[in-house]
Amino acid sequence: MPLATRREIGQFLIGSVPGRTVPVEMRSLAREFDLGGVILFSRNIEAPEQVAELAAESESLGRTSPAWVSVDQEGGRVARLREPFTKWPPMATLGRAGQEGDALAARFATALATELSAVGITLDYAPVLDIHTNPTNPVIGDRALAEEAADVARLGQVIITALQAAGVAACGKHFPGHGDTSTDSHLELPLVEHPPDRLRAIEFEPFRAAIAADVAFIMTAHVLVPALDDQRPSTLSPAVVQALLRDELGFGGVILSDDLEMKAVSARYDVPAAAVAAIQAGCDAILICSGDVDLQARTLEALTRAVESGAITAARCDDAFQRLRRAKQRFLIGERPGPARRIRNLRQILGREEHQVVAAEMAAFL
Repeated sequence: MPLATRREIGQFLIGSVPGRTVPVEMRSLAREFDLGGVILFSRNIEAPEQVAELAAESESLGRTSPAWVSVDQEGGRVARLREPFTKWPPMATLGRAGQEGDALAARFATALATELSAVGITLDYAPVLDIHTNPTNPVIGDRALAEEAADVARLGQVIITALQAAGVAACGKHFPGHGDTSTDSHLELPLVEHPPDRLRAIEFEPFRAAIAADVAFIMTAHVLVPALDDQRPSTLSPAVVQALLRDELGFGGVILSDDLEMKAVSARYDVPAAAVAAIQAGCDAILICSGDVDLQARTLEALTRAVESGAITAARCDDAFQRLRRAKQRFLIGERPGPARRIRNLRQILGREEHQVVAAEMAAFL
């Protein structure tokens, strides 16, 4: 396989680093593979200035184009960036805000994007587009915007539009819907027993709205939906990823797997093998989140072998790489401030008064 193609396979991976700087092993991996991006977690974060420096280091892991610097910053209990970043209430507050919700959601998303951009984060895994239809759901709950599909669709569309207008790529999650589950996919494989007609009428509505808003990314759910595929988790299912999300719903952006180390997948599949299956199913990129650089290297080697053998076809690679390039051209190509300039301005941006006002207005609906 030519070196350029081998490097290009690195675009499939949004990986992770174990600590607060990029280790030499990750830099070595990036010399061989042009890495697609990095996701940051609480373990990677000490202070805003350090985050800005880590973001710049991480971005440079993309050799021919900048790597994504991504984070789960939803608000509420899923927030990797803590004070002095603004502390946002859970997203359910927006759904409870009634007629005020749309304007409040737009102000929230603009403020959120401003703070993320200030430290060099370019992709946020938000908004959650799951509908809170199951009060016993242990993993979604108040992360969901509302209990009705129409409300989630409308508010999700507002958040996507505002985030992306402010320069941060949005990622709607988790397709085909994680709202009506009773188990946590971090720990086991949840079951969704709805028939296709119900899924199309309810669970898919927020994703249709996100697609209409030109959302950059959609993340798959590690759930088993027997009516769609009774063998494979949705992330690994061509019937869900390619046939439904890509072909039927017409999503033209990047399809990203949830973390392949979650037990819903890793208890049944070796992570490198799951990565191959996810790309075969129609995902354009995969997440590996533990910071295990050796596992990320083994996964890229498995993807390379699959491409060399034809198990992942040239057409599948070309399709994914084109989508990944378009997303980067949209959000990452062009003049952006470097870390030194970001650090100078950080303390005037993070947690500033106008953002605190928005957070307080949201908190009134707790």
